Amino acid sequence: MRTTVRGSTSSSTDVDIPSVAAFIDAALQYESSWERAEDHELLHGGGLEYYGASVGAIRGTLRNARRRYPDLRHDDVVRLASELWSRPVFERRLTAVVLLQSSAQLLRHTDLTRIEGFLRTAGLPYLEDALALDVVAPLMEQLSGQEAARARVVLERWAGGDSMPLQRAAVRAATGRRSSG
Repeated sequence: MRTTVRGSTSSSTDVDIPSVAAFIDAALQYESSWERAEDHELLHGGGLEYYGASVGAIRGTLRNARRRYPDLRHDDVVRLASELWSRPVFERRLTAVVLLQSSAQLLRHTDLTRIEGFLRTAGLPYLEDALALDVVAPLMEQLSGQEAARARVVLERWAGGDSMPLQRAAVRAATGRRSSG
């Protein structure tokens, strides 16, 4: 559902999500350095591109985007996270994680489906840990009643499935422990 009326209970606004993602991407590239990109690749491994933006630059960029687009609601946040995740760039994906982490109060048990997709395509234990510990664990803590029960079923499915990233994420979200790899 979309709305242009302020104060509405709609879960989405008329924010142009691709434009927000482009703003974030441009800022991350501006804040990058090839030296840091090489360091990140050595630390985290291949499989993704690296701009070389620092974690501070990622957080600052997201803070600036939230100021520029202050009316992001649930649907906007998860769409923006998906848009950022869609390109295999470490800094974009980490920004998606930080966005979800900073919007935890908006997340619902149904968002675990999208997070599952992120976990399946993360490709790096660092991103898997961040999703499990900084997004899934807080989400589980804030849920109650039927939503919590449904979310536990999802995590049980992850734990018993054949995807190692999902299995590890289910354990890490439940125990709060980072992976060793």
